[in-house]
Amino acid sequence: MSLTRKHTRLSKYDYSQSNYYFITTCAENRKEWFSEIKNNTMILNLYGEICETCLNALPQHYNNLEIDTFIIMPNHIHGIFIINNSIRDNYKLREGYKPSPTYFNYSLAEIIRGFKTFSSKQINKTIPSDNKFKWQRSFHDHIIRNDKSLNNIREYIITNPATWDKDVENPNNFNNIKLNENCITKQSS
Repeated sequence: MSLTRKHTRLSKYDYSQSNYYFITTCAENRKEWFSEIKNNTMILNLYGEICETCLNALPQHYNNLEIDTFIIMPNHIHGIFIINNSIRDNYKLREGYKPSPTYFNYSLAEIIRGFKTFSSKQINKTIPSDNKFKWQRSFHDHIIRNDKSLNNIREYIITNPATWDKDVENPNNFNNIKLNENCITKQSS
């Protein structure tokens, strides 16, 4: 069966402009690579730790990026990424921050591509060649438009481990999901 991918980006929207973006990216086939949840708390394994290190390093590679918050779930990652194109004018005085000699307005897609590339390479160095890690193609994004939405999404990210047993990304819940030609949707009970 061939699924037609739903286009998730807004047409004519410049994803390199300054804004807050909520992103979700999943491991291929939603395989649980990164962590397990015990008592509503994430317990990262080696692959989850690699992802965490790569996420924290992104602002050193993308000089218009700040990371607000993120969570590494067993098979996906949620995060709030801030594209701030004024960083070059008021360099951050945070530890380890070294402004790039050249400045680019990197887009959200370029930043996610870089994260997936960096993390995949590091994870695949640690596993047998016949079982390579891959990210699912593309990612989900949501442009955060106001403080209320920002705070709701932060709360969602922080509390996500506590709702894992009901999460649509949880493989144990796949029997509650139906496929249609355009997307994956949760089946109503």
